[in-house]
Amino acid sequence: MTIPKLDRSDRRILDVLQGNARISNLELADAVGLSPTPCARRVKRLEDSGLIRAHVTLLDQQELGLSLTAFINISMDRHTPDRFEAFEAAVRDYPEVIECSVVTGQNSDYLIQAVVPDMAYYERFLLGHLTRIPGVTGVHSSFVLRRVVQRTALPLAHTVGERT
Repeated sequence: MTIPKLDRSDRRILDVLQGNARISNLELADAVGLSPTPCARRVKRLEDSGLIRAHVTLLDQQELGLSLTAFINISMDRHTPDRFEAFEAAVRDYPEVIECSVVTGQNSDYLIQAVVPDMAYYERFLLGHLTRIPGVTGVHSSFVLRRVVQRTALPLAHTVGERT
């Protein structure tokens, strides 16, 4: 699918939906200054294009007892497609991994963000799973002490299309 160029109304819709994906179409239309039918058509077009990938519910990590967030740098022994594919397939199966990216500019190949209950669980996860993936030669972990900024909304002022 082709990603549509975004106009002012599209950006308003996306901005409102990033803040509250459960808003009704009637409330959304009112918030962005459109009538309900054209608003619903725009949302459908944004969904069909793949620009809106999902509607999710954000949970409170601390209230769920998942008090430890780790950023884990992983180094691989070889930079080959088969080695990377195997590693990526393995980490996709771990629910503790909430994000995994291939990175540059560091002495590592991957940066993982993992969420776990505590340090004892993290040790079992690290030693029992991550370090056992074939090709992993180095692991460096950092732990979140306090979040300063945490957002899920993307900065829409920097998107393709008409500037606002």
